[in-house]
Amino acid sequence: MRRREFIVGLSAVASIGRAAAQDRVHRLGMLVASPRTAKDVEAALESRGWRLGRNLLIEARVSGGDTDRTRQYARELLAMKPDVLFAETNTSMAALQAQSSTIPTVFVMVSDPVGMHYVESFAKPGRNVTGFAPFEPSLGGKWVALLKEAAPDIEHIGLVYNPEPGNNSAAFRKSIDEISKTSGIASLDAPVGASSDIERLILSFKDRRKSGLIFLPDALTSLQRDSFVALVARCGLPAIYPLRLFCTAGGLMSYGVDLNTMHEGAASYVDRILRGANPGSLPVQGPTEFKLVVNQKAARQLGLQLPATLLARADEVIE
Repeated sequence: MRRREFIVGLSAVASIGRAAAQDRVHRLGMLVASPRTAKDVEAALESRGWRLGRNLLIEARVSGGDTDRTRQYARELLAMKPDVLFAETNTSMAALQAQSSTIPTVFVMVSDPVGMHYVESFAKPGRNVTGFAPFEPSLGGKWVALLKEAAPDIEHIGLVYNPEPGNNSAAFRKSIDEISKTSGIASLDAPVGASSDIERLILSFKDRRKSGLIFLPDALTSLQRDSFVALVARCGLPAIYPLRLFCTAGGLMSYGVDLNTMHEGAASYVDRILRGANPGSLPVQGPTEFKLVVNQKAARQLGLQLPATLLARADEVIE
């Protein structure tokens, strides 16, 4: 056989192999906090040629941010041995990794994946895990600075997040402490023990003068944002949140990434792995753009006159 014919023959075999891989039914296990995430990823995969029930089956488990339920669902999904796992939030990743899974895994909305030992580095994840990290540790200090800009008199800050195992508060605490020391913040308080302590923490700030809140990225608070934002408003506290959806629920301001961009990117990695890519060779993607959203109605209800410079920098002002 001539060399050219041999090369052409190899290409044909490779093409047949890819087609066979596409034709067989693949299985994706999803451990997510919100049904919206499952729908977004499903739609993104369909746009890339995957057909549910034909060449792709999705087993989705929606935890609602509950830690015990997340652990239970993690065990269920791992027992199914899907081709790829998709994990949303630190809690989901912690539950899957606790079982020493070797299944290729794509994460999203996970902070500090290196510090949590999910990957070796952003550039070279290694092992079987990769994904999209929507927040970086320095954001903690940015939230402090923005909150002080909106409400300069603040001296006491409550850090709001689910304190149960798997939370990502440590990723932001260093930058929060550093900026707080130079911003006139006298004290930082955080919930301890269980998720029920979140409401207790917020209420404890109600009668403390010159106080405000920073909501750290967390599945539980995001899913229960309507009730938490309403409680914060009843307590008359200025607060900054990590995602726009808190502002559309009535929150004062947010600074963070766009969820749709994160879900689309994570779906692209799932697609590539299903087609044969090695997750350890796909670099972890960090955030590239943050958006500042300000809710003027909430500011007026709090009696705050937001600085013109802050409003001018906002990507969106909700009236």
